[in-house]
Amino acid sequence: MNYKNIKSLLVIIISLFFIVNDVKTQNLNLQNTNQSSKDIKWYDRFSIRGYVQVRYNRLFETNDQLGCEQCDNSWGEGGGFFIRRTRIIFFGQISKQVYFYIQPDFASSAGSDRLHYGQLRDAYFDIGLDEDNEYRFRVGQSKVPFGFENMQSSQNRLALDRNDALNSALRNERDLGVFFYWAPKKKRELFRSLVASGLKGSGDYGVFGLGAYNGQTANNPELNDNLHVVARLTWPFEIKNQVVEASLQGYTGQFVLSKSNLSNGVKYKSDLNYLDRRVAATFVLYPKPFGIQAEYNIGQGPEFNKITDSIEVKNLTGGYIQCMYNVPLKKQFLMPFIKYQVYNGGKKHERDARSYIVKDLEIGFEWQPVKQFELVGMYTISNRRYEDFGLQDNHQTGNLLRLQAQINF
Repeated sequence: MNYKNIKSLLVIIISLFFIVNDVKTQNLNLQNTNQSSKDIKWYDRFSIRGYVQVRYNRLFETNDQLGCEQCDNSWGEGGGFFIRRTRIIFFGQISKQVYFYIQPDFASSAGSDRLHYGQLRDAYFDIGLDEDNEYRFRVGQSKVPFGFENMQSSQNRLALDRNDALNSALRNERDLGVFFYWAPKKKRELFRSLVASGLKGSGDYGVFGLGAYNGQTANNPELNDNLHVVARLTWPFEIKNQVVEASLQGYTGQFVLSKSNLSNGVKYKSDLNYLDRRVAATFVLYPKPFGIQAEYNIGQGPEFNKITDSIEVKNLTGGYIQCMYNVPLKKQFLMPFIKYQVYNGGKKHERDARSYIVKDLEIGFEWQPVKQFELVGMYTISNRRYEDFGLQDNHQTGNLLRLQAQINF
């Protein structure tokens, strides 16, 4: 989809926004009058929460050259105790149809030798078009609705890192744009309950989502006039005591490689623009008590080709399957899991759009003795080939035990 078509799409969506609002202006004015009469203070609509994750990855490590740049920089040689995330979230329903969400992270890395910098993760507001906010626009920097595990908060996810196959689409899972979401009131309530009850939901990104975003990922400037477009359709439903969710999603656009991320000598397109598109399918059986979570995506994107020493548009494939069991305990939470993932394709965010072949098996558990504290232990059996212009014929295998302590507040 070219820029003109995207622009037309946005004009249609924005026009719809104003039409619906014009129809309901009188109702909105009445609601505002009633709210003013109650004299609600700003702090009554403002909440703060967050979490901190501390990891150690070096127990029983068999290969200190094995790493995963997009997963966790404390893998391998030179790694030690590591603060993976320090998130403080400011949010609130500041009026019946306006919601805001701001999330900085204070464990970002400014370089391999500089840790614990503050960086913006989310900064967006939702504008509801009806009284129940079944139709809403999300404006700002937020998660792009592509992939269940990408949208699932790291505070709730079982495995320590997201899978390579779908997470390679979006570093930090976020970008700056405008997204339209729709979900019936009952489905929105179901989305919330799947998170609140500890069943590892993804959160409320609507039953249907459609949006346009820059395409260079979070905290990076737009580098061309071609916006990315994404669409997602999901449907959670209950069968007796079980909850099942099935989804389809996809995006397309032109990704611009950064010259600072290219090796001297590597060949690339003169304009640095590369086709970037994917489609993915998701299936989730929520753990009540046994659960399955599986996703798979196919597409095309930039990838280093060591035969030609060039970055080319190549096909990519990959996904994962995860099985988990919700162990019934009185006041504690315990969920063992096993996850297998594969990926064959490039990572556009890494040097020279690094080429990957991944086959990983992860076996672990999450234990919460109290709601405010949780411990994750995970044994990883990894087989990875990752190559760029300066790192060719790089095939690393190894095993390691990984631990993470998390505080929720």
